[in-house]
Amino acid sequence: MAILPRWDLSPIYPAADSSEFTTDLKKVVSLSKTLEERLAFPSVDILEAVKLYELILDYYENLNAYSSCCLSTDTSNPIFLKAVNQVAEMSLSVQHLDVVMLNFLSREKTKVFALAQEGKPLASYRYVLGELLERQEHLLSPQMEDLAADLNRSGTEAFSRLQEALSSSVSIEWEGKTSKTVIELRNEAFNADRAIREKAFNKELSVWKTYEMAFAASINGVKGATLSLDKARQYESPLDRSLSQSRIDKKTLDALISTLEKNLSMFRSYLAAKAKALNLEKCAFYDLFAPVGKGGKQYSYEEARSFIIEQFNAFSPGMGTFAQHAFDNGWIDPEARKGKVGGAYDTSFPLAQTSRILSNFDFSFNGVSTLAHELGHAYHDSVVLPKSNLMRTYPMTLAETASIFSEYLVFQGAIANCSSEERFTLVEHFLQDACQVCVDILCRFYFEQELFIQREDHELTPDQLSQLMVECQKKTYGEALGIYHPYMWAVKGHYYSSDFSFYNYPYAFGQLFALGLYAQRAKDPEKFPGLYVALLEKTGSDSAFNVASTMGCDITSEQFWQQGMDLIATYVKEFSDACQN
Repeated sequence: MAILPRWDLSPIYPAADSSEFTTDLKKVVSLSKTLEERLAFPSVDILEAVKLYELILDYYENLNAYSSCCLSTDTSNPIFLKAVNQVAEMSLSVQHLDVVMLNFLSREKTKVFALAQEGKPLASYRYVLGELLERQEHLLSPQMEDLAADLNRSGTEAFSRLQEALSSSVSIEWEGKTSKTVIELRNEAFNADRAIREKAFNKELSVWKTYEMAFAASINGVKGATLSLDKARQYESPLDRSLSQSRIDKKTLDALISTLEKNLSMFRSYLAAKAKALNLEKCAFYDLFAPVGKGGKQYSYEEARSFIIEQFNAFSPGMGTFAQHAFDNGWIDPEARKGKVGGAYDTSFPLAQTSRILSNFDFSFNGVSTLAHELGHAYHDSVVLPKSNLMRTYPMTLAETASIFSEYLVFQGAIANCSSEERFTLVEHFLQDACQVCVDILCRFYFEQELFIQREDHELTPDQLSQLMVECQKKTYGEALGIYHPYMWAVKGHYYSSDFSFYNYPYAFGQLFALGLYAQRAKDPEKFPGLYVALLEKTGSDSAFNVASTMGCDITSEQFWQQGMDLIATYVKEFSDACQN
């Protein structure tokens, strides 16, 4: 087995128990207290207050990202767990300051908007300041917000950590004396041998069954607390708050969801074709990621690195140089190992002006695509990191734009020079991902919507959660699947966050928005990279509608979303036709 590199976090902090890390923790508390004291005076300098507030947020994000990175690679490490807890305790000062700052901005609203007028110091902040003032309208009293933040540490955040720790560390006997973690079992979903996929799937289900009470208690706790807090803060629903955080309105979401629903039959026809390619009557859930054909190329990590840099460079030399810098400077942790969380993510460090990427590279094209996806996030970070905190903080809907765009660049590069067998496999891989981002995401949206409705009345048992999960899978995948996954509610960590509910539809938004942008590239390939960067620069400082409008896209229109679906449909037809031969 090839030895894969691990990321280097030392440029951010020497260690999780270092004096530098501890000093910055204390600095956040001290600066927060200083700013709070200044805001109590009637003649405070608003511009100076905003800048100090942003600096405090930068320190907090730096510390939070670092401690999270440490723990995600070794979830049972006591030093890393302590660091996460220290940041959580420190965050109480930031959350308290957040309330004080929002109330201050509301109190000084007239002066704030005067400073945000054209030509004034805060003119570029006009949208984000309006957003902050809207958030202020939903605040509880300062005392209640402090209590909510404190209880969150030992409540919803603890439930989230439990789900993450269990799903990354529990293992089960595999063959003889060997064992596999749940993450390793789930990675077998990509195995070409159906018997191994099925065995891993059943083993995985048995693990979830063993720990179902813990997962059920956790998801009920998170959703119950979310409902209580959102209601107290006078949001119509958790979805209402989610839309506000995503910087979109209900009309945009309805157009997106309706488009997904109207195209379910297309994805079901793809799954029917995949079943035929696998010589099956129907796909089971554990066949969704099965490789098809004989063109499943394996990539060494070095080959993946070279290929991604080449494709990024073909689109934009600046993007290629960026990717090479990330690979060469220890930004990426691709090795799958016990204690490390599954999946992949990118996170940024505002003080260090850098990013880090976690993945579980499996030497397949899927592993290459995942790296490209996370590097897309990191590239987006590099575009906005030079901006001040409030001006670079973009919503989840726009967060997936650069990542999926980057994935598609790599996919296009892969199919440009390959054999017919390889193309068949690569097209199926693209459809596999599109099916997840459109069909499975819609399933997750349905599940979370119904979960909140039922949780408002009662806690759900593990059986009820599993039954609901299967109902939503049947509603989306339909008869295209013969076997479903009842425990996906335990698998997906996104359900266990109270900070952002409905952590699902932004992926579908990002998929179709990115495909729409790629289609526009053909109009002027030379100018497009510059326009693309300009769009990314704007993502932190305006609504999703206004950002999309810079490229002539109307996200409230089903017609816009269908453009992305039409592109996917061309590959569904190509794949289905090939399966008939």
